[in-house]
Amino acid sequence: MVQELVIAIVGAASAGALYMAAAAKVVKQYERGVVLRLGRLRNDVRGPGFTMVLPGIERLRKVNMQIVTMPVPAQDGITRDNVTVRVDAVIYFKVVDAASAVIQVEDYRFAVSQMAQTSLRSIIGKSDLDDLLSNREKLNQGLELMIDSPAVGWGVQIDRVEIKDVSLPETMKRSMARQAEADRERRARVINADAELQASKKLAEAAKEMSSQPAALQLRLLQTVVAVAAEKNSTLVLPFPVELLRFLERAQQPVQQQVRQPQQAVRPPQPAQAQRPGQAQRPAQAQRPAQAQPQPSVAPAPPPASAPAVSSATAPARPPRPKPLARH
Repeated sequence: MVQELVIAIVGAASAGALYMAAAAKVVKQYERGVVLRLGRLRNDVRGPGFTMVLPGIERLRKVNMQIVTMPVPAQDGITRDNVTVRVDAVIYFKVVDAASAVIQVEDYRFAVSQMAQTSLRSIIGKSDLDDLLSNREKLNQGLELMIDSPAVGWGVQIDRVEIKDVSLPETMKRSMARQAEADRERRARVINADAELQASKKLAEAAKEMSSQPAALQLRLLQTVVAVAAEKNSTLVLPFPVELLRFLERAQQPVQQQVRQPQQAVRPPQPAQAQRPGQAQRPAQAQRPAQAQPQPSVAPAPPPASAPAVSSATAPARPPRPKPLARH
């Protein structure tokens, strides 16, 4: 008897221990427990700590109340200005009503993910490419409102939605790069032209001031020479001022006039050529008198065959030989 009683007590204790192990539940601090008794929801949601449920009669569902970070898969779409883009995002949400998250929706994580993908596609179709690239804050707010509206009935609160990346085709990237480069070049040219205009105005004012004081130009020239010579890496060519050249030109004019005066003096008469006797009454170039008897003409001897013919154009001119006077 005693032995049977001991065995019964040990069996009851073991069954009680098993029952307690099955009924004892621990809910963590960031969780809430939803109890279903025979399939019906109990109004009390179990808080964090130790709790008991009836095994086989009650069922405890633990719901995580932490903020969940869920990446939204990249979605392909066409913007309002007919540009094909690929956009992905990230969504932050948390459960605020554990009972609704268990009862109202089968899987609230999957539901929020699908709603985020659908809303992201809708936002892409309603926006321009420039808005996706530069005005993301407004798009994020619109996307958050679109997801949060149905999620409120699921006991889920959308904390934040961010568009993470916008992928463009390679052709569109090159076109945008050329556009940005052209815009930068236009701005650079405008700035350079504005600088040239301001510099020209200042130079005009400086030239006006220097025109009244010629010495200022010389000082400015010396300052430029000092600035260039400070580097010591170039050959310096120093120009002469125009005033110095004009001064030298004026100094040379009296010297040239003194040199030209002896050249313009009257030359002394040259002595007459000596005349032969018998030619005193005749001029230097004797002319044939009309009363002179004709001299017999003698045919000149032909030149030798080997002698080259000398043209009259190239032969040197010989002075006329005076003829002897005819004797009577």
